[in-house]
Amino acid sequence: MPQRHSKNNNDLAFFTYDEKRKLGYGTQKERLGKDSIKPFDACSLCLKPFIEPMSCVKGHIFCKECILECLLAQKKDIQRNLAAHAAQQKQEKEEEEEKLTLEKARELDAFDQQNHGAVPQYNDKNYNRDKNGFHGANSVKATSYEEEALRTMKAFWLPSATPEAPNKVAAPSTDTKCPEGNEKLRLKTLFPVIFTEDTSEEKRSSSLDKIYICPSCKVSLTNTISLVALSSCGHVFCKKCADKFIAVDKVCLACDKPCKERNLVNLTKGGTGFAGHDDHLEAKDFKHLGSGSGLGLVRPATKT
Repeated sequence: MPQRHSKNNNDLAFFTYDEKRKLGYGTQKERLGKDSIKPFDACSLCLKPFIEPMSCVKGHIFCKECILECLLAQKKDIQRNLAAHAAQQKQEKEEEEEKLTLEKARELDAFDQQNHGAVPQYNDKNYNRDKNGFHGANSVKATSYEEEALRTMKAFWLPSATPEAPNKVAAPSTDTKCPEGNEKLRLKTLFPVIFTEDTSEEKRSSSLDKIYICPSCKVSLTNTISLVALSSCGHVFCKKCADKFIAVDKVCLACDKPCKERNLVNLTKGGTGFAGHDDHLEAKDFKHLGSGSGLGLVRPATKT
C-alpha cells in the first residue's frame, strides 16, 4: 500500500517536512521588500531625502551637514582618546620610576644593614619597624618583605584586597572613517553629487516627491538601476550610459568637463546598517526544535 501524502494529517512518530514548515521550524527565507531598503536619494545617516548630497570614493551618499557632524564627532572622540592614552602612559612612567626608586632604596637599606653588623642603626624610617625583638640583617630584610607582601596582598574574599584589572587604553587611530563603509575617510576626499531633476509638467503634477533622471538617456532613476557619479564634476548617470559613452569619450555628457576612468564612482543603493542592499536582499532565520519543552530555539536572523 503506498505511503500517505506528507501533507495529509497522520499519526506518525515524527514530523514531516510540511508539518515542520507549518510550525515555523527549519530555515525560513524571506526577500526584503521596498520598505526594508533605503532609497537611492536618501542619506545613509539620517535616512531622509538628502540635502546638498556628498559622496565618498566608495559611493556612499550623505547629506553635507550629516557627514560634517559625523566627522567632527569622530575627531572629538579621537582627541579624547589621545588625551586618555597620554595620561595613561604618563601614569605608567611615574609608577615605573617609583618602583625603581623603591627597589634602589631597598637595596641600599639591605646593604647598609649588612655592613653595620647584627645590630641595626635606628632612624625615623625603620624605628617603628624594628623596635620589637631581635633584629639582624636577615630579620630586617625578611620583615620588609613581609610588610610589602601584606601591603600588596590580593585576596578575592576581602573587599579591600580584591584585585582590580587595570583599565588600559589602547593607542587610538587618528583616522576618521566612513560611517557606512568603515574605510578611511577625509573631508577632502568627499565630492558633491549633482542629480538631474525631471522638470516635465506631467511628472511634477503626478508626484509630490522629486524625480531624478539620467541626463543622457532621460530614464527615471530608481533603486533597480545602477548609478555612477563623476568625482570630477559630480553629475550622476545610469551605469549603461557611463560605460557606453563616458568611459569611452572621457568627458561628462552634462557639462562637457574632461574626466578619467578613475573618476567613475559606482554609487551604493539601499546601504544602511539595518537592511540588506545590492544583491543581498534575502533574510534568513533558522529555528530548530527545542528539547523537552516543545518550544523552538531561534538563532539571530542573518542577511545574505
